[in-house]
Amino acid sequence: MQRREFLKTAGAFMASAVLPMDLGANTIPPIIKPNIIFIMADDLGYGDLGCYGQKKIKTPNIDRIAKEGMRFTQAYAGSSVCAPSRCSLMTGMHNGHNRLRDNLPNGVWLRPDDFTIAELLKQAGYRTGGIGKWSLGIPSSWGVPNYQGFDYYYGQLNQNQAHFYYPDYVWENDKVVLLQKLVIENEVGKIMGNRGGKNVFYTHDLYTEKALNFIEKNREHPFFLYLAYTIPHFSDYPVESDDHFQVPSDEPYSGKEWPQSAKNYAAMITRMDKDVGKLMRLLKKQGIDSNTLVIFTSDNGSYQGSPIPIDFFDSNGVYRGGKRDLYEGGIRVPFVARWPGNIQADMVSDQMIAFWDVMPTLAELAGLNPPKDVDGVSFLPTLKGEKQQQPRYLFWDYGHVRKTYKRALRMEDYKGVSITDKDFELYNLKDDPGETENIADKHPDIVRKINAYMIEARGDSEDYPIRETQK
Repeated sequence: MQRREFLKTAGAFMASAVLPMDLGANTIPPIIKPNIIFIMADDLGYGDLGCYGQKKIKTPNIDRIAKEGMRFTQAYAGSSVCAPSRCSLMTGMHNGHNRLRDNLPNGVWLRPDDFTIAELLKQAGYRTGGIGKWSLGIPSSWGVPNYQGFDYYYGQLNQNQAHFYYPDYVWENDKVVLLQKLVIENEVGKIMGNRGGKNVFYTHDLYTEKALNFIEKNREHPFFLYLAYTIPHFSDYPVESDDHFQVPSDEPYSGKEWPQSAKNYAAMITRMDKDVGKLMRLLKKQGIDSNTLVIFTSDNGSYQGSPIPIDFFDSNGVYRGGKRDLYEGGIRVPFVARWPGNIQADMVSDQMIAFWDVMPTLAELAGLNPPKDVDGVSFLPTLKGEKQQQPRYLFWDYGHVRKTYKRALRMEDYKGVSITDKDFELYNLKDDPGETENIADKHPDIVRKINAYMIEARGDSEDYPIRETQK
């Protein structure tokens, strides 16, 4: 039996006892286990927060997390789109080894032998809750959160349905919760169905309510809360005309002479920020603030299909591209962490980290070692203010089921980008963070080394076979 299958099977038996699993020689001595809250926004750009230079959108509560903790300047998502990025986060694998390697899964979801952060933390006695957008499994698949280590789940399993802020339903564990408010039309009392009825519940507000409830219910036990908000995900649909993409209020930006979509975008982010403030206040009220690690980040870069937000809000700052790109604007994300007494206040770190590093980091916090085959490395030393070696390389790819296949690899200050049918591109991010000057011709030795690492990083997958154009 493979290690991942063994851990999953053992975890299923241990879940009811809520006791740490004995991993023998691999066990780290017991420690006081902190609560862990991992908050992830959807398509939030690197520059959309005040602590990362945003001037128009108000985010005082998230900025306070950064001020009271650590802000990372070289943090990366697992991918430039949501499903593989979230898979990377959950499994500790980069996109060369992920189960889900694209945003068009074609029936590919997490399987029984995939091992997640939630399953790992259950081994250490954590209560685990997932709230919000999932994207890694649909009903009847092995990929649903309750089969992947979560004691409790509330949210939208299907990433496409998660595009709607006023959906007809959400899932709570294995049950459908209908949200739609049916209205009666005209004198015959016709009850309007899905096309006519209007749900009055804004999913983001529901997610916050459930998150607060989860914290209150589990305050006396170590808990892991994965809160995956759907804000501020933008869509190809026109936000001014489609009710599904509206916000309950465009305050505090109603009086601004901005395009309505800009008001909506800013209002979504500020609404999310206010709810992050609610969570932080509850931690203090419950007396668990000092023993809780809070992380806030985004699943990938900001949406490029509209001049809002990239142009209007300068969501990417100096970085090129956005969502679906492997340039920095698509994968470099805001990442702040707060843990009083353990993370020194007002710290800024240039340590290179990526989503696949989260699993080994949380494993070390919980007193366990992660599976040996993960790609990530714990950045707990960095959180505690210790000097840490930079990773050998970071790797991403995207477009397995599309015509354009992209790969990117960062090695020290150098970033290689390979796009189907285009020349290899090389950038020095220290001198050229905006990736404006391709220096591949000047450094053939570095190009060869990065190409070799790209080949090394990409493992075979029966779900994502390598086509001739991708070799």
